[in-house]
Amino acid sequence: MQENNHNDTVGRIVKALSGYYYVVPEGQEMNVSFTPIQCRARGIFKKRGESPLVGDRVRYGNTENGEGTVDAILPRSSELVRPPVANIDLAVLVFSVTEPTLNLQLLDKFLVHIEHAGIPTVLCLSKSDLAEEGPDSEEAQEAMDAVKRIYEPLGYAVYTTSSRQSGGIESLRERLQGHLAVFAGQSGVGKSSLLNALVPGLQLETSAISNRLGRGKHTTRHVELIQVGTGFVADTPGFSQLDFVELGIEELGSCFREMRELAGSCKFRGCTHIHEPECAVLEALAEGKIESTRYEHYKLFMTEMKEKKRRY
Repeated sequence: MQENNHNDTVGRIVKALSGYYYVVPEGQEMNVSFTPIQCRARGIFKKRGESPLVGDRVRYGNTENGEGTVDAILPRSSELVRPPVANIDLAVLVFSVTEPTLNLQLLDKFLVHIEHAGIPTVLCLSKSDLAEEGPDSEEAQEAMDAVKRIYEPLGYAVYTTSSRQSGGIESLRERLQGHLAVFAGQSGVGKSSLLNALVPGLQLETSAISNRLGRGKHTTRHVELIQVGTGFVADTPGFSQLDFVELGIEELGSCFREMRELAGSCKFRGCTHIHEPECAVLEALAEGKIESTRYEHYKLFMTEMKEKKRRY
């Protein structure tokens, strides 16, 4: 069959499923009634060891049977391996204030990965209604206060939301406009409920439902972009395996914003900020200018990475 590649159009892959890529032409993103064009990728990608990703801007042509072919991938601004998405320009890190209990070490681990990927990040504290009532309200309120105290001074915007009471949903929706965002966070924090609150009528399966159906933890199986006004959110299984394999030890410090800023003032280049003399980070820590929990997590991650390196 002849492919009419001369009429290539530029579009965005909004979904990938069993070998097909679903593409929306540029300019049609806002048209909710538009059905994405089902495309196959040309064989040339396989030969080059490339594969199109959800989020990619591509050139595609129509074939005679109403389908299309992805002919070229346009340059990417960012690329994530897990979840496999391209051109993400905002990460929304979702942690619930309680149920599950807010774990700052895990939050920092997510931040390290997102900073390493070079993606701007905002923090979203879900289930904020549980800070007002319920058995854990005091603990939840403390968790909320701690996150704001530690992370806002580092430049991370903190949104507090409640999917049940629609609290804070509007301001988060505004933040997503014009972006291609990914929601990250541990299981059970209410990422699907949050998306359902952001996009009325979406009705994503939440973990409560999939547990009842015995489907196990992962509610999302394929990567798909969900439209939120002029923005898209990648509904993905998230950054599930957070190991530091792709991160070099010397890069860890630069994934902590406060250390990245101070590193230039350390006496030694490549300072690990653990034992070196005249280390600007250790001095700032002693003066109480760096949050001690963040520094403790940095040391923990450093140890974890060294142990991994030994095993490989």
